Amino acid sequence: MQYKDRRDAGRRLAKALDAWRGRSEVLVLALPRGGVPVAWEVAHALGAPLDVLVVRKLGFPGQEEFAMGAIASGGIRVMSEMEGGWPVSDRQIEAVVAREQAELERRERRYRAGRPPLEMAGRVVILVDDGLATGATMSAAVKAARAASPARVVVAVPVASAEAVQSVGALADEVVCLYTPEHFRAVGLWYEDFTQTRDEEVEEMLSGSA
Repeated sequence: MQYKDRRDAGRRLAKALDAWRGRSEVLVLALPRGGVPVAWEVAHALGAPLDVLVVRKLGFPGQEEFAMGAIASGGIRVMSEMEGGWPVSDRQIEAVVAREQAELERRERRYRAGRPPLEMAGRVVILVDDGLATGATMSAAVKAARAASPARVVVAVPVASAEAVQSVGALADEVVCLYTPEHFRAVGLWYEDFTQTRDEEVEEMLSGSA
């Protein structure tokens, strides 16, 4: 299975979430930036409000595409397990955390434009991203959402590795994943167009003008 682009993936994902359509307690939270076009389609189809939960991957120094873990709003930090531990010093890890924390705060200021986060307490929170590789980023998102006392946390993605579905499934109440390839490799391989989502696009979708 390959998706045309993130919006195509979002429309297909929305069909798998149809049981939540029209439910007033539902809140869709996107993991920016790539998760926002997917989540916009889901929120539009379900008639639910859309917000973002900013999470930043902690990339391995020199090979940033490999996630050591992730951080999320509220001081949440999740580190991926690696046999024998990560071959970097605590000082290097903290340098990565500091850099990503600064970017997390920048994105929150820009995307929210002064708007407060939508209330999660007592609601069904559907966390959406464009795919899961290690699951570290989404795991941080689930933990951050849990801290706000929602009634239920649902993770919804178009594609993911089997390992990520398993690790995230241990934290979320439900995981909806349309496709779990036997040979996963990378999220972008399952999209014809995986062009990076721009900040301006995120702002447009969150403002409702997309």
